[in-house]
Amino acid sequence: MNTENPKSAAAEAVSPEPEAVRQDLLQDNAQSLSPDAATASTGSQGLRPLPDDALILVPVRNMVLFPGVVQPISLGRQRSIAAAQEAVRLERPFGVIQQRDASIDEPTPADLYEVGTQAGIMRYLTGQDGGHHVIAQGTQRFRIREFLPGYPFLVARVELLTEPEVASTEIEARVHQLRTRAGEALSLLPDAPRELAQTVAAIPTASLLADMVAGFMDLKPGEKQDVLETLDIRARLDKVLWLLAYRIEVLRLSRDIGQQTRATMETRQREHLLREQLRTIQKELGEDEGGNQDLADLKAAIAKAQLPEDVEKHVTKELRRLERMPEGAGEHGMLRTYLDWMVELPWAPPAPKAIDVPRARQILDQDHFGLEKIKRRILEHLAVRQLNPEGKSPILLFVGPPGVGKTSLGQSIARAMDRSFQRVSLGGVHDEAEIRGHRRTYIGALPGNIIQAIRKAGARDAVIMLDEVDKLGRGIQGDPSSALLEVLDPEQNGTFRDNYLGVPFDLSRTVFIATANQLDTIPGPLRDRMEVIELGAYTEEEKLEIARTYLVKRQREANGVKPEQASLDDDTLRAIIRDYTRESGVRNLEREIGSVFRRIAMRIAEGEGGPIAVQPSDLHGILGPVRFEREAALRTAVPGVATGLAWTPVGGDILFVEATRVPGSGRLILTGQLGDVMKESAQAALSLVKARGHVFGLRGDLFEKHDIHIHVPAGATPKDGPSAGVAIFTALVSLLSDRRIQSNVAMTGEISLRGQVLPVGGIKEKVVAAVRAGITKVMLPARNRRDLEEIPETARSKVQFVWLDSVDQAIAEAIGPDLAEEAKAVLEAASPRAEVHAEVHQDSLHH
Repeated sequence: MNTENPKSAAAEAVSPEPEAVRQDLLQDNAQSLSPDAATASTGSQGLRPLPDDALILVPVRNMVLFPGVVQPISLGRQRSIAAAQEAVRLERPFGVIQQRDASIDEPTPADLYEVGTQAGIMRYLTGQDGGHHVIAQGTQRFRIREFLPGYPFLVARVELLTEPEVASTEIEARVHQLRTRAGEALSLLPDAPRELAQTVAAIPTASLLADMVAGFMDLKPGEKQDVLETLDIRARLDKVLWLLAYRIEVLRLSRDIGQQTRATMETRQREHLLREQLRTIQKELGEDEGGNQDLADLKAAIAKAQLPEDVEKHVTKELRRLERMPEGAGEHGMLRTYLDWMVELPWAPPAPKAIDVPRARQILDQDHFGLEKIKRRILEHLAVRQLNPEGKSPILLFVGPPGVGKTSLGQSIARAMDRSFQRVSLGGVHDEAEIRGHRRTYIGALPGNIIQAIRKAGARDAVIMLDEVDKLGRGIQGDPSSALLEVLDPEQNGTFRDNYLGVPFDLSRTVFIATANQLDTIPGPLRDRMEVIELGAYTEEEKLEIARTYLVKRQREANGVKPEQASLDDDTLRAIIRDYTRESGVRNLEREIGSVFRRIAMRIAEGEGGPIAVQPSDLHGILGPVRFEREAALRTAVPGVATGLAWTPVGGDILFVEATRVPGSGRLILTGQLGDVMKESAQAALSLVKARGHVFGLRGDLFEKHDIHIHVPAGATPKDGPSAGVAIFTALVSLLSDRRIQSNVAMTGEISLRGQVLPVGGIKEKVVAAVRAGITKVMLPARNRRDLEEIPETARSKVQFVWLDSVDQAIAEAIGPDLAEEAKAVLEAASPRAEVHAEVHQDSLHH
């Protein structure tokens, strides 16, 4: 609203200037006019007189003068100046009329509204800049009837519009409401003078109150013109009330917004002042040196990081937060650490690298002996990568016993591919956040192990080895194996989302290699995403070659012994392999070789000269007594003992099944930490022996008057599985027939109640264990013949394979074919019917 004081303006209106003052004003104004205006002024003395109902008009832009309102008017056009001066000369009022289009410089009668306000000139002023101004007071509304030509300014016949005062309760109510609203509006204006509210409260008539309020309101020119043209006092009050209510609402909102803005500005000014004070204090203490430089370096690092577009927007937003945040804030350090992680990750696409497949083959052969299947698979991958550089990397899973070289094989793959290598140990991990990272809301949050390994590697195409993936745990913090599903899926890991980063990270170019000792504990969905490659146990010859080529050299250098100072020949290495180590890998073998070289180093340090050659006879004084012996012959020296073959997570091994009988009631006693499946195999073997006892000449009262006790030594070691069925059956037949089993025979296979031998797993590991134990004959299920090519040639050449279809073949090979023949002769002598029954039963077993 316009806040000019109407009280003083009204006071000027009731005391007009004296005649002398008016003449001096005219003289001063005439001297200050431009030549054209002066000519027009002097020339106007010869104009024809104005009719009584004529009015000199002054067009105005974007302004409406209401009756009873005093308002200054600036005159810029020459015609308006001449019109105002003529009105002063003639001592007549003039008309203030608004033009429709404010952009028109010289309006015509058609460009003006029809209703205006007659006004008297209270004062005519000229400024030092040559401007002309009049202070006019509106007196009455008029309507233009016709324009009169022949004047240098606009003159028109007008009709003065009278406004009779109407007294009614409705008018009084509206007047009261208008006064109240006007006072409220003035109270919302911070710089409104106090006299203005008093003047509004003292206005006596409804028409003058409506015109006064409308004149001082901040309305659009069209809205003011509408109020001016409204002659009905009730309708005029309603319009002004509505417009005033709208302006009050605007003023209220403006006040609230202003208060909020002021509060915000005060808070920011206070924060700025505190920051400046803190910066000054830190500068005096020497703690703020390089603070701005750190932010500049961080901004430059973000620009060089080659972030994806969406990631760059996110990081830039976080950087702006850091810039506005005081260094003493609790979130400052966390946010700075986060930005450091973001700029240090390898976001840029990896540079293409030339792949040399022959060189990769040479590196793999240098680092590992054997493992032809794994080497061939790696070379195939490299060849595919050479032909299709944008292809997706496979997920390889190396499964095998400890010490066979799974982890070191990953390092060789990275060297062959000329990529960085990082190892992530997953053994015992039971928190999902170890894979996906912690959210930044937690204190001490960090990315997961995958992102940490990528950062250490410094490249997105690194080789990441996930070690011991079969030993992942599961706790209340989630399932880490489920979190690995996205990491190890080539279709999903292109947009891997770590909880700490909060943005996708591309892992599609990363080569993941997982290792495990066994497949059983790996969840099915996770195992399905990986290509399983099994690493079997090493034979004695392979261990000897590995020790000769790698282990001796490595331990000699580790203990500071020079090649000319000591040597280990093949006989010594074989003695260590046979007598002091019994494992699938070579970890313990390397440990024992290290013990030998430590003893050699001590002897050299004591001053012993000359090359030291360690012989097999010297191992007792260095490594102690022999730890393993070939006990198969000793164990099978009595009836009821059979040699079986077992698979363990650390490779194959032999086990002995011992059976004995004691007087009793026909019970079956099982000991030796046997699992449920192995107990069921023993029960099935006993039932099969009972059903076929007559075939082997066994008396029926043996089972009724004796308890059968089956024991598998190494009772502290849990054992389970169906593959000991053949060994248990053979041990029972040997016990009950009082015939010994050949000491050089080992066997494996599951049996059925029909006497069939069913296939089992782990054939390669079991055969290698048999060779290691000195077994020369191995009995295997006939349906496992397909696994023969997996057995190393050195092991195949040292044993005789017997392929079993039924338990009869096992008895014939382990005990001797004469057992069945003797039983058959007894049956023939006893009864022809028994012979027929035995033949029929025998044929049924074969079929």
